[in-house]
Amino acid sequence: MKKLVLLLALTLKMAIVYSQNIPLGSNTAMQYYSNGNYESALPLLRDLFYKSGLYYDQYFDVLLKLKNLGEAEKIVKKQLKAYPQNINFKVDYGRLLQEQGEQEKAKAWIKSITEKLPKDETEIRNLATAFYRNGGYDEAVKVLLQGREVLNKETVFTFDLISLYRFQKNKEMLVSEYVNALQHNIEIINQAQNTFAGLFEKPGDYESLKQSLIDALQRNPQNIALTELLLWTYTQTRQYNLALKQTIALDKRLKEDGERVYDYTFTLIENKAFEQAIEALNYLTAKGKENRFYIPAKIQLINIKTGLLEEGNYKPQDLTLLEQDFTALISEFGKSVKTAGAIKQLSHLKGFYLNKAPEAEQLLEDLLKTPGLPEETTGQIKLSLADIYILTGEVWDATLAYSQVEKQFPNTALAQEAKFRNAKLAYFQGDFNWSKAQLDVLKSATSQLIANDALNLGLLIAENLASPQDTLALKAYANADLLTFKNKLIEALSALGEIEKTFAGTSLADDILMAEAKIFLKQKQPEKAATHLKTIADNYAYDLWADDALFMLAELCEHDLKSPEKAKEYYQKLLSNYPGSILINDARKRFRILRGDKTE
Repeated sequence: MKKLVLLLALTLKMAIVYSQNIPLGSNTAMQYYSNGNYESALPLLRDLFYKSGLYYDQYFDVLLKLKNLGEAEKIVKKQLKAYPQNINFKVDYGRLLQEQGEQEKAKAWIKSITEKLPKDETEIRNLATAFYRNGGYDEAVKVLLQGREVLNKETVFTFDLISLYRFQKNKEMLVSEYVNALQHNIEIINQAQNTFAGLFEKPGDYESLKQSLIDALQRNPQNIALTELLLWTYTQTRQYNLALKQTIALDKRLKEDGERVYDYTFTLIENKAFEQAIEALNYLTAKGKENRFYIPAKIQLINIKTGLLEEGNYKPQDLTLLEQDFTALISEFGKSVKTAGAIKQLSHLKGFYLNKAPEAEQLLEDLLKTPGLPEETTGQIKLSLADIYILTGEVWDATLAYSQVEKQFPNTALAQEAKFRNAKLAYFQGDFNWSKAQLDVLKSATSQLIANDALNLGLLIAENLASPQDTLALKAYANADLLTFKNKLIEALSALGEIEKTFAGTSLADDILMAEAKIFLKQKQPEKAATHLKTIADNYAYDLWADDALFMLAELCEHDLKSPEKAKEYYQKLLSNYPGSILINDARKRFRILRGDKTE
């Protein structure tokens, strides 16, 4: 207790001493100064300066802002007399001369300060800082560049200059400085990328950077950092052919095993540069079976073809060729943990596209017997098998499989996915109350995507159980939804059309439009899809699908309809009107990419 009392007494004493050292009125003076209320700040700052010698910077600055140049001259000369070697006061006097309109005198005075720089890095930096402090950004740059010559050291003051160029938004000099710096310091490449991504606003900015890098590489072709930054620049400007060429060239030059190329394929796939992605993967498979990326590259090649298929970008014969590719891959490498993903995709292809559901079922049941499968992989296979059971009409087996996964992986994203699929199956069957009870639980799921899907489906059910007529319409809609799930798209469109005729006036109008739009997208009919989505965005702005419709519209304009300006407009509308949307981060990212100021 005594120790506590002593500690409190000591703390109080220190607080009293500290408060005694703070001049009275300083807080009020600084508050006026910070708020731009210079007339009120001036008398307080004047008093503080003459009583304590403190707050000179703020006092001098306020005098200049209020054009009280006589008083400003008086105090700066006083400081110069007291501290004749202090560079800050010398620079202040130069600023005063400029404010007084004595431009020639100011130039001569500044020249006297800067013409004979000492061979001392710290003193040169202090002088540049003094100019910066006074708003003399051009003079600060000149001092640092001149300092390099005096010290005969081209790498000195790099970060000082980068900071100044960023502040001035001097893109040309910023590019020049970074390109110069990267020839000596590879560590700053990420900083350079982040700086350019935040500052560049139009494609021309990247073109300037690209040309500077090409020129530098002609002088220094072995520089890895410059090559990597050029690769990044090609990616920003969507010149994926050139970006891939640089990636492969780096892989060869550094005698790497293909990891750099393999990683870059994901960027290509994300940006739908499938042709270049396939070229990259072919390069990897050409390295031979001994290469560690041989099998992943083979599988990724098939993944791309599957992705194109999922987008509806295929002909009937493509399905058969893809099936043959999968079969050849599994035949080459056998059924194992490494090929489990390929087998799962082949099952999906057979079940949902080739009307071979029994074969798909058998593939997955055999795969579950493969020794050494990780537990999570087993759970994912069971979910896929349950989906196939729905196709074959084995609904009870599907429910059982979903439930097994949910119990096997409690409190995981996999369990939540299983619960959601089970709830959706109940919805397909018309068991709406049980389905909604499960969906209500999932609204707080750790996976934001599942939580959002659960919320959307739960709202759909809740809004359409008010009357027997609404419930009948919802059953018809759920049946159409099931047809879409089974990839029976023509039948699904027909069913949705019947709902519009039979149940006119229900609250399903926007849901039907969205369901039809998604089918049109699968059928590669972007114009029809866009028409439906625009109707939702315009006429149902306060309903469930409005933000989704805007995002999908923007993506369509960006990729399929080749209208980037329209895409930016829709992304911007989503950002402005639906700040709570789950799509907000993706929309912001895509908007910034289209504007040219964000890395992919």
